[in-house]
Amino acid sequence: MDSYNKKFVYFICLVSALGGLLFGYDWVVIGGAKPFYELYFGIADSPSAQGLAMTIALIGCMIGAMLCGTLADRIGRRRLLVVSALIFLLSSVATGAFSDFHSFLVARFFGGIGIGVASGLSPMYIAEVAPTKVRGKLVSLNQMTIVLGILGAQITNWLIAEPIPGGSTAADIAASWNGQMAWRWMFWAAAVPSALFLVLAFFIPESPRWLALKGNDAEALAILTHIGGSEYAGRELAAVKSANAADAQQGGLGMLFSRPFRRVLLLGVVIAVFQQWCGTNVIFNYAQEIFQSAGYEIGDVLFNIVVTGIANVVFTIVAIFTVDRLGRRALMLLGAGGLCAIYLILGVCYYFHVTGFFMIVLVVLAIACYAMTLGPCTWVLISELFPNKVRAVAVATCTFALWVGSSTLTYTFPLLNTALGSYGTFWIYSAVCLFGLLFFVFRLPETKGKSLEELEKEMVG
Repeated sequence: MDSYNKKFVYFICLVSALGGLLFGYDWVVIGGAKPFYELYFGIADSPSAQGLAMTIALIGCMIGAMLCGTLADRIGRRRLLVVSALIFLLSSVATGAFSDFHSFLVARFFGGIGIGVASGLSPMYIAEVAPTKVRGKLVSLNQMTIVLGILGAQITNWLIAEPIPGGSTAADIAASWNGQMAWRWMFWAAAVPSALFLVLAFFIPESPRWLALKGNDAEALAILTHIGGSEYAGRELAAVKSANAADAQQGGLGMLFSRPFRRVLLLGVVIAVFQQWCGTNVIFNYAQEIFQSAGYEIGDVLFNIVVTGIANVVFTIVAIFTVDRLGRRALMLLGAGGLCAIYLILGVCYYFHVTGFFMIVLVVLAIACYAMTLGPCTWVLISELFPNKVRAVAVATCTFALWVGSSTLTYTFPLLNTALGSYGTFWIYSAVCLFGLLFFVFRLPETKGKSLEELEKEMVG
């Protein structure tokens, strides 16, 4: 296909990708709010309460990810996008509004459900509407909006929080604007893009592949025609119907775990978990500890965090323009190998107590390597590897595995950092990346330039 309706395709993909923006913002915003809401709720001396506040959203993510597959197949992709937008809007308002810690936790939990739903649903929807030759680029837009959401949260936190005078006590901070209101506005800021997402989601079409799966060929054909013209629509619909007819069973977990699909499911789960266990996301969750270990004061740390966010955005843009040119496999190999080397060097520097600007360079290099490879390519691959009949439940399963990986990574970093030091922790991440590199060398196929139906024949037979 040489041409397609670019304005229409980019509009519907960007609207869907707003789920990624809110995912990124909601995931990271709590890091900036943490020093203030802990004092407000009186949990600064309670590690268990602090851990619960940080992980309750991740528990919601797991539940949302698993609900996503069943609901996406039952009510459709577009309707579920509307639901996720509504969850984001209500949870962002509620999280900042509550003055009771338990109510705060409930709001964060529902926010996590929204993240879990959007993290799997947005790339899946984009993969199902995007023309084959630009599918990687358009699914990568979702990762682009995720990192923009991360950067937005970092900048918003930085701008909202007032400077803290030297020598301020915990009581002084708790009684200040930061302790009383700043953390609330950090969460409330997400209400604006949430409302925009909710409104715009009513103006995008349903996934034509879901419509065809449900037997609504006429509407599917109309949407495909709007995307690429009548010839493209006829060819795509015929391919979808042929793939669906090849297996008359109803898609679901039973089919997904059956023998023909186990190999591709294992591949998808490993890709999803590796994206988290490669270790880069601890830089966002524990940036303060990482930069302080490198010799920086807290005031400098806030600026350094914004620098990492900017690097994340810049190199995600690089990924958008390379994922369909270089291919998913090449970028995944580059990401795993590059991070393995960077973490090895970073660990050596921590071991010999190297401090200063060179440490920032290494951290930024790690984020740059991740942002142009493993970050976007993971979402591209898990959205396109699976057959139409099991795609929703397969993407949900992989996304659930990703959030399990995220939870274990987030939970174990402080334990590893305490037991092994920063150098030992990053050497472990280097070893994980080496394992990922070897796995991808032997098990990861190239998917660029192939239709979803062609991939089905190749991966499942």
